[in-house]
Formats: sequence, structure tokens, C-alpha cells
Amino acid sequence: MMDRAPHAMPKSTGWIEVIAGCMFSGKTEELIRRLRRASIAKQRVKIFKPKIDDRFSTSDIVSHSEQSLPSILIDDINEVLKFTDDADVIGIDEAQFFSSDIIKICNLLANNGKRIIIAGLDQDYRGIPFEPMPQLLAIAEYITKTLAICVNCGNPADKTQRKIISSERVVVGASDIYEARCRKCHYIPNES
Repeated sequence: MMDRAPHAMPKSTGWIEVIAGCMFSGKTEELIRRLRRASIAKQRVKIFKPKIDDRFSTSDIVSHSEQSLPSILIDDINEVLKFTDDADVIGIDEAQFFSSDIIKICNLLANNGKRIIIAGLDQDYRGIPFEPMPQLLAIAEYITKTLAICVNCGNPADKTQRKIISSERVVVGASDIYEARCRKCHYIPNES
């Protein structure tokens, strides 16, 4: 009997893939790569992103390396259900911006035979797990942890350094506000 390849894709079932990491680690780039491959394979793909993320585009998911794909902007993760009846593969970017309902929605879609690919920050700027990503990591069949390169020392980076002072957990921005840091170089800005 032949062993199945360790990363062989399931057949006749749905599943959840999570791509998690810090900013500038290539999460959206990897999401786009997987979604493009699904499209090339003639699978029906639907892509979603939160309306709050308007950094690079109000209509596409866009990586920091300027790769992009058209997406549907939504305020509430429950809106995904209105658009996915005919989809084989569902991509969700910036999952950390959605409510914990994303767990229920992803399980429902996977249980209905859909392939769900989710990308998001696994930690906030303080290095604290960024809900609902920990829960998504727990229910996923496939997990990819992406790393960036620390801008200070060149080590592998898994932290998002905020360069401005704000106690708000969510401050949407790019390299103007954030940079990748390793464990050694990361610090929490003085929030007083």
C-alpha cells in the first residue's frame, strides 16, 4: 500500500487552509498564488476582503509586492454566504479584521465541500494572538506560517512593529506605520 503524500489535497470534501504571519511576510502574496492556481485549474473562485482594508485598493486584494486579484468587499463575514453557492474555492484576506463568526462560516463552507483559504495576522503589534486567527489555526487542515525579514538585524521576523503611538488595536496602514521585526528587535511602543 502506498502512503499518501503528506500535503496531498483531499478529495470529495472541503477543508480550511490558513496562511498566518506578521506584516510583510507574504501572506497575501501566498493567498493570491493559491487562488490563481485554482483559477488556472478551472475551479470557481470567490475572494473576499474587509471594507476596512482600503490601503492599496477598494476592489482588489493587493500584496505589498503589488500582486492583486479582484475581490468582493464586505463589512460582515456572514455576507460571504450570499456569494459562495457556486464557488469551489473561497479566499479571505485580512481575516483578523472579521468577527469570530468567521469560524462558524468557514466550518459551514468546508462542511459543504468548499476549499477555504484564509490569510491574516496571527499577532497584533504587541505580539498578542490576534483573534480570530488562533481559532482558525485550530480548525484548519493546513497551516502555513510565513516569516518576514527583520528590518533591524536581518533575522527571520514574525512580529509586526508599530512605528506610531496609538493604543488602538486596529490601525490600518502599511510601511508608513508598520515594519517587520524579529523577537529580539520587537518592542511595544509607549502607549501612555
